[in-house]
Amino acid sequence: MTAASRRTARHTRAAARSVRHARPPRTRGRVARVAGATAAAVALSGVSGAAALYASVDAGIEHADVDAFLADDRAVEEPPPADGYAGRPLSILVMGTDSRDGENAELAGEVEGMRSDTTILVHLSADRTRVDLVSVPRDSLVRIPACTLEDGSTSRPRESAMFNDAFMIGAGSTGNLAAAAACTRRTFEENSGVRTDESIVVKMDGVRDVVDALGGVPMDLPEAMDSPKAGLHVPAGPQTFDGTTTLAFLRARTGTGNGLELGSDLARIERQQQLIDALAAQVQSTDLLTDPGTLMPVLTAVSRSLSVSDGLGLRSLAGIALTLRDVDPATLAPVTVPVAEAPSDPDRVVWTSDADALWERLNADQPLAGEPTGDGTDPAGAAVTTAP
Repeated sequence: MTAASRRTARHTRAAARSVRHARPPRTRGRVARVAGATAAAVALSGVSGAAALYASVDAGIEHADVDAFLADDRAVEEPPPADGYAGRPLSILVMGTDSRDGENAELAGEVEGMRSDTTILVHLSADRTRVDLVSVPRDSLVRIPACTLEDGSTSRPRESAMFNDAFMIGAGSTGNLAAAAACTRRTFEENSGVRTDESIVVKMDGVRDVVDALGGVPMDLPEAMDSPKAGLHVPAGPQTFDGTTTLAFLRARTGTGNGLELGSDLARIERQQQLIDALAAQVQSTDLLTDPGTLMPVLTAVSRSLSVSDGLGLRSLAGIALTLRDVDPATLAPVTVPVAEAPSDPDRVVWTSDADALWERLNADQPLAGEPTGDGTDPAGAAVTTAP
């Protein structure tokens, strides 16, 4: 390695550390507006003051590029993947896009436009002993706020619109995934009161590649499933899904077997949660979450099918994953936002008052169901029912 390449590697690592350590703490919870504004002002002033102090001290230090004079064969150790959010809760909004371009069109047929087919909030507890998964029905009627588009213009706010319209609105005519994710996050935050820290958009071929990289997902179906529209034809009983079959299973909404007769998005969410359970068990059964050398190639293989927010680089994703190595898959209890049939449209749903208990638990970093807080009280007043 040359002196120049050593300096580049060192500066890259230093920049990554600076960005991670300088990230201001993000407020959580629905609090009184005055208290929230005051807390935000104090936090921002504290961060800016610390930054000014650091710059002042750093300016008085003479920096010497010692590495330039070291031998070219001196090894430069790569730091291990790190969880940049260590010690505090982390909420990631994961969106599966049904965009039908390129290889995605080969998998499911070419269709114009871009939409979010699945949205799941992944909440990691501060101590990294719990992972909460909350599925958001795409047919939910919600308020979509004004969103900034790629060209700098702003979309008009919409009342009582379908939740997954936010993704399409943000994507605009150019299909911008960052703007699509941002509009979906804004919509989720405004309607739930839960702040999201990061986001991930997963394309169709990303699901396929993840499953194939893991060697498939073992599934045990109570009955055969047949969905011509999704291209799913699987028998009953134990079997291993490959990536393409997994994708068809996740997309299937109509057909026969395992609830397909209902043609319901809520029934599909239940099936998706079944697969998430199986996928978590499969990951834990391998050495994926114990060996960075195994994890990094898998993440690298699927990264081309992911669009992630700035705080979730490849090494950050790996670092977060490695901190979850001791989470028992049996403790995963995916839930769906509590909904009821929309009065205005039987094919749409609205969030019920029970959803408020869900948001309060998430904001308090408390288990979503069943377990009391440390002082013996229930933070939300009622348990949230998990999906069957």
